[in-house]
Amino acid sequence: MNQENTQFPLAPAPFTGDSREVDVGACFDWLRQGWAIFIGNPGVWLGSTLIIVILLLAISIVPVFGQIGSNLLLPLFGAGLLQLCRVQSEGGQAEIADIFIGFRKNTGPLVMVGLIYVAGVFGIAFLAFLLISGGVLGGAITGKVAGVGIAFGGAMLAGLLVMVLSVPVIMATWFAPALVYFHDMKPVDAMKASFAAGVKNWLAMGVFGIMLMVMAFFAMLPLGLGMLLLLPVFSGAVYASYRDIFEGV
Repeated sequence: MNQENTQFPLAPAPFTGDSREVDVGACFDWLRQGWAIFIGNPGVWLGSTLIIVILLLAISIVPVFGQIGSNLLLPLFGAGLLQLCRVQSEGGQAEIADIFIGFRKNTGPLVMVGLIYVAGVFGIAFLAFLLISGGVLGGAITGKVAGVGIAFGGAMLAGLLVMVLSVPVIMATWFAPALVYFHDMKPVDAMKASFAAGVKNWLAMGVFGIMLMVMAFFAMLPLGLGMLLLLPVFSGAVYASYRDIFEGV
């Protein structure tokens, strides 16, 4: 009788990117967890957020290329913020230097996620520009009164197109940095898994997104200083949603 050689401890099952459906009320718990993570070490979070904001603003000053560069860096800094969340949630001591960990681990795949995101965003912006410019040109040819209506219609259609087409891009990049950084997933696979998780939890993610937009509006009122508080809470909430939705993490 042959005996199978079993080695212990057993290796954990490989991460596949499978996600589960959560209740719509989970989004409120994500925000509570995000606040708890922030309040656990507000000094590190405020310092980290300030550094990231200053760096991205400095890069964005350069016309066109600055905007592209800042968007390419978003997944890298996103990985750093997620690392802060993980260290703190596991009882460790988070440090500001952790926000640069995406520049040392899985840097190429994270940049690729940013590249795909930039391609999607600029592609949508280009389509919107074509619609708006077409509306303005048509309005100029038609005449004053009718022209205003055509130009306005083109702008409204462009805005609607940007809104609709932006949703899949956001869904594909929402969890991608976490999946690439924590699980070494390939960029395209990570974005597919992120998109699938968003589709499966469209209601919870939709409510969560609306809540964030409302909070972002009020955070921008006092000279944008509220973003120094919102960004850490948002990062913690994204980490909580990733832990809640994906299986085997």
